[in-house]
Parts: sequence; C-alpha cells; structure tokens
Amino acid sequence: MILAIGGSAIRATRMIICLGFTGPKVEAEKIKDQLETFLRDELNLELSADKTLITHARTRAARYLGYEIITQHNDTRITGGRRTANGQIALRVPLDVITTKCAPYLRHGKPWHRSPMQNLDDYDIVKTYGNEYRGIVQYYLLAIDVWRLSRLRWVAETSMLKTLAAKHNSTVSKMAARYKAKISTLRGLRTCFEARVEREGKQPLVARFGGMPLARNRDAKLDDRVPTPVPYPRKELVARLLKRRCELCGDPGKVLVHQVRKLAQLEQPGPDQPAWAALMTRMRRKTLVVCRPCHEAIHHGHLAANAA
Repeated sequence: MILAIGGSAIRATRMIICLGFTGPKVEAEKIKDQLETFLRDELNLELSADKTLITHARTRAARYLGYEIITQHNDTRITGGRRTANGQIALRVPLDVITTKCAPYLRHGKPWHRSPMQNLDDYDIVKTYGNEYRGIVQYYLLAIDVWRLSRLRWVAETSMLKTLAAKHNSTVSKMAARYKAKISTLRGLRTCFEARVEREGKQPLVARFGGMPLARNRDAKLDDRVPTPVPYPRKELVARLLKRRCELCGDPGKVLVHQVRKLAQLEQPGPDQPAWAALMTRMRRKTLVVCRPCHEAIHHGHLAANAA
C-alpha cells in the first residue's frame, strides 16, 4: 500500500508525504486517521481530502513529485535463480508528462518551428532548446523508463532544426548536417547538435542540444523545485543597437537602422554591388545598423563598391 498525504498549514505552509507499507487497506485507513489527528492537534496542519489517497501499488501507480511509484512484477526476469524484480519499488515517467512537455513544440500534432525565436542567433536557439530538454531529462533520471523521453527528444530536436531552417531559409536536413556533432559520455559516443561562438583569445562558447544517454541513474539527485520558464535571449537587433557603433564605417555614436523588404531585392553579388548591400548579403540580414552620415549616403547612392 502507498499512502500519499497532501496538506497545508494555517500559515500557508505546504508539505507532501508518501508512506509505503505492507498490509491491508483497513490498516492504511487507520494510519491515515492517526496522522490526520496528529497533524491537526500537534502541528496545526489540515489534510487535503483531494490529495490524500490510498493506492494499491501492485494494481495502480501512486503519483508523487511528478513521478509514478509502482511495485514491479515480472515472472520472466530471473537473477541468481530467483525473480528479483517482483516486489521491488520503482519510479516511472508518467505518460501524460511526456505529452505535456511535447506540447510547446507541436502544431497540429507535428513538430513545428518557433517563430519568435527566428530573430535570435543560432547559438541562442540551440542553447534555449538544449536547456529546456536537459532540465526535463535530468529530473527524470531516477525513473526505470526514462528512455520514454526519446519521444520528447525527437519532437524538440525537430522543432529546433525547423526553427533554424526557417531562420536561414533552408531545410531541416541541411541544418542537421551543419550542427551535428559527436560527444563522449560515460556510455560511449553520442550524437548531439552544437552551435559555437568563436572568441579571440578565449575558449569558444558552445551551446548543445542532446547527447545525454536516456538511461536510469540511481545516483541522480532529485530537485523538486518548480522550474522557471526559459526566457528567450535578447533579440539580436536589440544587441546590435545597444553597441551604438556603425556596422558600415565603425564610428561610435548615435545609430539608425537601414532596412530592406527582402534580401532578394539587393543587387546580385559582383564588383558593382554597393558596400552596404554586400555587407547585408554577407550577414544575411535585412537590417543594417549605421550612423546618420552612412544612412544618408546609402539613400543618395554615394557609397561606392569599395567604400566599406
């Protein structure tokens, strides 16, 4: 039997207790009544009728801190001449948790790109997806069926690649080939996706998605704090504006933004292409942060091809 107790104190202090014992349901109900009396008289706590449940661990799973608690039964698993799995308590990943965690990456039941993230650097996109996925996997490493999170991995990974493809006007397969990498883990080489930001004189910044073996870790530490949503990093254009430096001539000071409707409307690369158009083509950006003199020169056509 598993007795899950949920309650709240008069001063809004909350606690959750999970008790497991071998015995009939009648005994479990007596223990529940005794605990209710003790908590009310000694600690000024009141049990929640909706959250205080008595569950037979062999036939049903008890829910506790996002896990399902079960009693295993397997007559075919024999170790040392005996059925070692029978009667062992185990933790599982609830199926509804997987469905809920996959939902932000789906549209009409299929992995979809996240439009608000298309203006971010590739590093920030991979970092955001990686942090979200890593946090969920690390929380459920105690479960015997943590491998079920492979569904979440595929959905989040596809959504990330589609977001990168939408940003670069490319395809999922090309994005996968560009960012695919191999890393060494305790269980051998694993495939992941990496985005790097090279820094002069320093180690590069590396954002990684995946590469974590979905295997049970008996020594994993459970952190039951409520996870905070991963905020999207500051948009790239805002960061460029805050530098207050002309991207064309390099002068510091007040800046403006020159924008075109489509990159395709810029002239084709060649010796006669203006310097500002060539720079936007190389950056693959429809915006260019420039000082006022450069902005006026762009609109009056005063910038020659070698003016950068």
